[in-house]
Amino acid sequence: MATATLTQGQSIPAAKPAFNPWLIALTVTLATFMEVLDSSIANVALPHIAGTIGASSEESTWVITSYLVSSAIVLPLSGWLSTVIGRKRFYMTCVAIFTASSVLCGLATSLPMLIFFRILQGAGGGGLQPSEQAILADTFSEKQRGMAFAIWGMAIVVAPAIGPTLGGWITDNYSWHWIFFINLPIGLLSLFLTNKMVHDPEYLKKLRKSGVRVDYIGIALVVIGVGFLQYFLDKGEELDWFGSRLILVSFIIAMICLVGLVIRELTHEDPIIDLRLLGLRNFGIAVTFSFILGIVLNGSTILLPQFLQNSLGYTAERAGFAMSPGGIALAIMMPVAGICATKFDPRLIISIGFTLTALGLFHVTGIYLGIDFEHMVWFRVFQVIGLPLVFIPISTLNYVGVPQNKRNQVAGISNFLRNIGGAVGVSLLNNYLSRSGQVHTTALMSHAQKSNPFFMRQLNGMTQNFLNAGASKAVASQRALAQFSEQVSQQAGVLSFENAFWIMGALVACLIPLPFIMKRPSRKDMKDTAGLH
Repeated sequence: MATATLTQGQSIPAAKPAFNPWLIALTVTLATFMEVLDSSIANVALPHIAGTIGASSEESTWVITSYLVSSAIVLPLSGWLSTVIGRKRFYMTCVAIFTASSVLCGLATSLPMLIFFRILQGAGGGGLQPSEQAILADTFSEKQRGMAFAIWGMAIVVAPAIGPTLGGWITDNYSWHWIFFINLPIGLLSLFLTNKMVHDPEYLKKLRKSGVRVDYIGIALVVIGVGFLQYFLDKGEELDWFGSRLILVSFIIAMICLVGLVIRELTHEDPIIDLRLLGLRNFGIAVTFSFILGIVLNGSTILLPQFLQNSLGYTAERAGFAMSPGGIALAIMMPVAGICATKFDPRLIISIGFTLTALGLFHVTGIYLGIDFEHMVWFRVFQVIGLPLVFIPISTLNYVGVPQNKRNQVAGISNFLRNIGGAVGVSLLNNYLSRSGQVHTTALMSHAQKSNPFFMRQLNGMTQNFLNAGASKAVASQRALAQFSEQVSQQAGVLSFENAFWIMGALVACLIPLPFIMKRPSRKDMKDTAGLH
């Protein structure tokens, strides 16, 4: 009989789940799909929201930022909160808050109202994924866990694939309010199924009854530190980083609080975030991989639509269509990765995943201004096809050697670092694109000299075209120079995108041998059936 360890030297029998474990996996996947879908739809509908409530484009970004900050604060607290109030109760509370605040967002009539309700929505959404991962880890054995995480992961990749198209259709044919209202039936169904099927494991019930001290100082440090860090990362590029006093103050406050948090959590008897878990070989390496995955996945997902719209002139809808096949490829590869993670050494699968991802990122460096739609689709597919081979085995190896009473913490820390990695990646890459573009523009313009016959031939050709169109010689000369400057700017932008993907590819390539440092799951790990719900 499988056992669930509570503390050292004490174990309790694990009962079989009352419902089929795969039904439980589908149940928790439902809320994930709702949360991720809503995030991708909200991004697309932002211009419509701004126009309706009379907000500028800069002000409307707070609709996104407020959600991210709130979600980032709850993520690291989710493991502790699950232990204190019960995982099922915490999870259902998050679903209820997310659903209710979605309706309120749809009813909002002003920007302050919408931002406030988005903060509530982020608080609910931030606790969903860590709770779901912990539920799956306790419901399935090590042998089944890969496929369970694959089913759950499909929601994460399918929702963004259909989100932009669905969001555009809803806002064009109805109104942006309905992108929030559609969460109501999904949320109610999720609450009903969770209440029927999901139950806390016995070890969590006993742990909760034993009492957990509330670390109010730790909570304050998390809220302030993570909140200001997320704001710093999200608004840094827009406000010129340390050139802005607000960004500088935010960074200082974040660093002081986060350093204080690390010291506090390492010395407190009942830490809110158990940083000692990072000392476990598998978990420490896995969360490092998760952090880098966040950089690559979020960074590439942001960069490619920017290139399609800014450099190739795609509409948001056409850019979404170019990205969607990548989501389909991810959905297909998720179950493949789940099967491979159970049949073969998961460390080997991760290494293969890193290899494919690095090759895909290097392949994208072949972009150019005249590239057609079909090639962009295949660039995206090749870029993401290896990610499930990393994501699924990491999700399973996360829990190897971790006591069962720490699984809530594992899920919270892992998701938090992946999200922070995404925020760091987007901020750094956007900053790199801006500065690299300036460098490339300067380098290209250095060749625009009268002594350069190639430059003069091209400029004369442009000037002649404007003369043929009826412009005067002075006007034709000015327009030709302006057109040449625009072409240089576009070429500099393409070179910057190529360099950014080369950097991401090199970063991932460095990780290829590292999975073998991790401990392979033992036969006992593979055979044990959790059955704790």
